[in-house]
Amino acid sequence: MKYLNEYRNFEATKKILDEIHKISTRAWNVMEICGGQTHSLVKNGILDLLPEKVRMIHGPGCPVCVTPLNLIDKAIELLEKGVIVCSFGDMIRVPGSKKSLLEAKAVGGDLRILYSPLEAVSIAKENPDKEVVFFAVGFETTAPANALSVLHAEKEGLNNYTILASHVLVPPAMEAILDDKLCSIDAFLGAGHVCAIMGMQEYYPLVEKYKIPIVITGFEPLDLVQGIYMAVKQLEEGIYKLENQYARVVKEQGNEAAISVIQKVFEVGAREWRGIGEIPNSGYVIKEAYRKYDAEAKFNISHIKVPENPNCIAGEILRGIKKPNQCDQFGKACKPANPLGAPMVSSEGACAAYYHFSNNLTA
Repeated sequence: MKYLNEYRNFEATKKILDEIHKISTRAWNVMEICGGQTHSLVKNGILDLLPEKVRMIHGPGCPVCVTPLNLIDKAIELLEKGVIVCSFGDMIRVPGSKKSLLEAKAVGGDLRILYSPLEAVSIAKENPDKEVVFFAVGFETTAPANALSVLHAEKEGLNNYTILASHVLVPPAMEAILDDKLCSIDAFLGAGHVCAIMGMQEYYPLVEKYKIPIVITGFEPLDLVQGIYMAVKQLEEGIYKLENQYARVVKEQGNEAAISVIQKVFEVGAREWRGIGEIPNSGYVIKEAYRKYDAEAKFNISHIKVPENPNCIAGEILRGIKKPNQCDQFGKACKPANPLGAPMVSSEGACAAYYHFSNNLTA
């Protein structure tokens, strides 16, 4: 296949769905890690076309959704101090403890919506009398560009640029899910874009430790049903191994140049996840050599801690324990225009996917 529309071909997708029906003899729970995969499954109606025996569990791979509440409050604190805060658009409506970034902008905060952190470096260069902070959230996929922005700021000799970092890592999250006593996952669909950066090496130990199939999968309908088929086939045969459905993009060693940039600026450390709590060695923190570019340290905002909204079950949804429509607030007190938590407002959130693309999804 050469073209993207070939991976959206219904007849080809239907053939593999038929094969999944043929080989499924018992109930299996398969978790797709990435929120982009969740949206594709829901938007394209794949959940309704799978056999009842194959149940998809939605995972924590939505970077906006797992950004903890206190990080948003920290960004708002900076806005209120007169700092220029730059962010991708998907973060601006996510609620903090009292307001969102967009609401903080409405009352005078200088919030800039950008497509790249390198734009934030340019803003810092153009405004030498102002402090500029880029809200650097995401999984391994966005870490190279955020690290590169720090290196560019260093090269330009800028002392008014920092990043508010909240980078989290997929493999430790998978391990935390598998260690949860409520876990019922039989196999994983790995996030293809994360593996395009980091490669596949980190997943072999998970397969061996937990004796669980992991299939690295893309995001188009054909990618997903192929990945599900490969996972179910392993389960039915009683085997477990790491497979790469997304071979057209993902290579064994990943993107070595991107990894090198990440490792120059960041090191692995503990990170807090919204609704889940702190997971050891589950994220990137800025190395001591680049600490001058760490907004938390520069502006002394590390002390800001706030409790999660008790009415939002984001943690249970992100851990795959519940689905969005099992929340009492879903579609009632919690809607995209007035979300209680990030999964309802994020473009990759499971709650948003259910709200926008499904009228009758059952639990």
